[in-house]
Amino acid sequence: MTNDLNSETVKGYGSSAGAKAVGIAASKDFHLAPDGFRPADIMEGCLSVIVLGSPFPREAILGDTTGYIDIRNAMNERMGEIAKAVAKQIKSDGYKARDISGMGGKWVDGMTHGHISLKHAAELAGLGVIGRNQLLINDEYGSLLWLSAVLTDAALTPDEKARYSVCDNCSICVEMCPSKALDDPDSFGKKVCSGTMFKREDGKGR
Repeated sequence: MTNDLNSETVKGYGSSAGAKAVGIAASKDFHLAPDGFRPADIMEGCLSVIVLGSPFPREAILGDTTGYIDIRNAMNERMGEIAKAVAKQIKSDGYKARDISGMGGKWVDGMTHGHISLKHAAELAGLGVIGRNQLLINDEYGSLLWLSAVLTDAALTPDEKARYSVCDNCSICVEMCPSKALDDPDSFGKKVCSGTMFKREDGKGR
């Protein structure tokens, strides 16, 4: 037996679990995603994608690398826990649900790809727009939203996509990128980014 479930109730589940931003996208709107990376490919019968976000601490970006890595790992774990809590609530209402964290995924062409693209899911769910830096930009938290998601067969009302403009192509991010991963506006250089991000200098990871 399923209980009545609507978007506001589900957003309440997300807020209660600790998410600071919650948006909902329709599974059918992921038609541009590659084969194998659409929500319905991950969970049969998926109708809705609930995207959960919490801001990454600003102070972690300004601190040393070790502190950043510890906080990053803790944030990934925390967002996974939030998604699990929301999925558990939805299951208790009689619907199917699968939590999706920012960790893990599929190994393709020498790189790990998430089960779904959380930043594109967040854009479809109205939580921001993807800027020239290839990151989701939220009107309140900028590019600091850390994401997870829940797939469900509940037919929820999706949010409208964000209509605000937060990137005027000033190219500051392009010029400052040490790996030049943003030089091509149509393609993010993920491999060169990873190569720079994980270099070691003076015995310390970057």
